[in-house]
Amino acid sequence: MLTIKRFASIPTGTDLTALYRARVGDYPKFFKMDTACKLGFLLAEELADEPRFEPREDRAVLMFSTHGCLCNDRHYEETVQDFPSPALFVYTLPNIITGEIAIRNKYAGETSAYVLERFDPAVFAALVEQAFQDEVTASALCGWVDCRADDDFTAFAFLVERDGDGKAFNTENIYGNLDQ
Repeated sequence: MLTIKRFASIPTGTDLTALYRARVGDYPKFFKMDTACKLGFLLAEELADEPRFEPREDRAVLMFSTHGCLCNDRHYEETVQDFPSPALFVYTLPNIITGEIAIRNKYAGETSAYVLERFDPAVFAALVEQAFQDEVTASALCGWVDCRADDDFTAFAFLVERDGDGKAFNTENIYGNLDQ
């Protein structure tokens, strides 16, 4: 049975740089990230286990959104008018979020980014459950990071474990945590 170990969310309009400085402060690459990547990174920091930065082959990272990297693609398009910014182009793939989380935390499990038409807890739960089909995956950091603009986003994540303590990971409890 899959259980929810922890839940984290970042309210829309949050000053992400202030949140980073207050809670993390030691990862300069943060300032090169697009908004979606910053959101995923900060959610992962909220859900991180102690001790930190020990390699884990049993943790998957799955992120979901509707807009993918569209917000950053718009910023990049604006620079094309004058001179394309390679710094913006680097973050134009949704899977950069999962990669940054995996690299920072030394997670070597599955990493996947899904762009869905809309948030659907049943699809979200089914794809997370699918990640646990192998014998290796014991936990997953999974979240919804949807960035419509730099100050208009939806961001929440769960740390889900196989046979852990906590609420069952199902659509009812996904919604229940979102109401917090």
